[in-house]
Amino acid sequence: MRDAGHDVDVRLGLSPEQLDAAIGGAQALVIRSATKVGPAALDAGRELVVVGRAGVGLDNVDVSAATARGVMVVNAPESNILSAAEHALALLLAQARCIPQAHAALVKGRWERSKWEGLELHGKTLGIVGLGRIGALVAQRALAFGMRLAAHDPYVSADRARVMGVELMSLEDLVGTADFLTIHLPKNSETAGLIGKELLAQAKPGIRIINAARGGVLDEEALADALASGIVGGAALDVFATEPCTDSPLFSFTNVVVTPHLGASTAEAQDKAGEQIAEQIVLALAGDFVPYAVNLAARGASEAVRPYLGLAERLGRCLSALSDGLPSATDVTYAGALAREDTSILTLSLLKGILAAGSDEPVSYVNAPRLAEERGLVLTESTTATSHDYVSLITVRSGEHSASGTLTGPGRSQTERIVMIDDHSVEVPFASNLLVVRNDDRPGMVGVVGTALGAAGLSIQSMAVGQTSGSVQTALMVLTTNRPVPDEVVKQLQGRQGILAVHRLLAE
Repeated sequence: MRDAGHDVDVRLGLSPEQLDAAIGGAQALVIRSATKVGPAALDAGRELVVVGRAGVGLDNVDVSAATARGVMVVNAPESNILSAAEHALALLLAQARCIPQAHAALVKGRWERSKWEGLELHGKTLGIVGLGRIGALVAQRALAFGMRLAAHDPYVSADRARVMGVELMSLEDLVGTADFLTIHLPKNSETAGLIGKELLAQAKPGIRIINAARGGVLDEEALADALASGIVGGAALDVFATEPCTDSPLFSFTNVVVTPHLGASTAEAQDKAGEQIAEQIVLALAGDFVPYAVNLAARGASEAVRPYLGLAERLGRCLSALSDGLPSATDVTYAGALAREDTSILTLSLLKGILAAGSDEPVSYVNAPRLAEERGLVLTESTTATSHDYVSLITVRSGEHSASGTLTGPGRSQTERIVMIDDHSVEVPFASNLLVVRNDDRPGMVGVVGTALGAAGLSIQSMAVGQTSGSVQTALMVLTTNRPVPDEVVKQLQGRQGILAVHRLLAE
């Protein structure tokens, strides 16, 4: 950065107050994981052009606040993927061959050759939860050991998995089949606690679990219980729900291997993170194209198109949720006034929404096409001048699922609204928490849903009911609630007679 002509002030170990004082007048800020950049810091850095996170995760940067202030946020998403994949393999081998336990015994003077008998990896089934870039690298390397590969990832197409030599299956089937299970998922509202008590109860006896992804995806209390009962034969963890973690019931098990979040801790990964983020900062300050910007402004979007960017992204999230993962071949149609505009940026927003929940890196306008290609997602777009009752309408469709949305209201007071889901006409505002229920068209179904939500202490903020026009009559309810509908309520509704499908849609 200095070679590019910039003044670089290296300040380490700053408190939040010291950070606010230090960044006044700065155009760029480079941080690691320990420094949090929220609204206060962004207000203090009034001249900031770019914030660079030298690493992958962006949990410590308020990207929305930065975007609102026109500050670009960049990261280094490819800096540690090799290191993380190799560490997962190291944990796999350590778990299979009891290496840490044998080492600890030997340096204490105990030659315990017979005690620490291990397992060969050859011929064993490796279950991979998440076939993103790190999961894919683990799969490639596990093939060299002669392992059979199976995976669960609703955001990867069957064709893409087949090319990788991986058999896709449900999560329940995967834990029931795998000898070793390795986790490579982002942590979000859908994945938190995903590997929990109920799922582990269905696991193949003796399964061994590796988590070098994100703490909290694997329920550590449930894992301890499964280890104690013998359902799980061993575990190796690099990440924990709360970090630093220096005390855990898991530490008392001799068949558990733990490391203190070392997945990215290699000299090479650290160098790559520094080099990549420095390159992005130089490009941003020069006004050039920035490949790893996670909130790249929609440059070139017309005034008519820009208001629809958020709507397109939310429709993508909606279609992904309705499809329970990656949709198959997807079509998007822009109708009405939008048909006369360049809508390519809207298609990128749609891709962002579809891929957001299933990506192990932040999805941006820049990387969305690459991620779609990696996962085998094919998206086509078309336009039509006809939009019926709306000035403009965006419709996305994949297989049996579809959703349409529009903007209503004057000027800057426009609101995003869903007007169709799965060919049922409905109209509700997009909200943080949406519940979609498809049911037989018969009396009493609204009461069934309302009673279940009320019993769970949920308030219905808005609701719409629509019908199909075909020979088989079904109805569809779309409800917005004051907070997310819990998993147990979703399962309860799915088990009620007359309810055909329940989907929870989270706008963010």
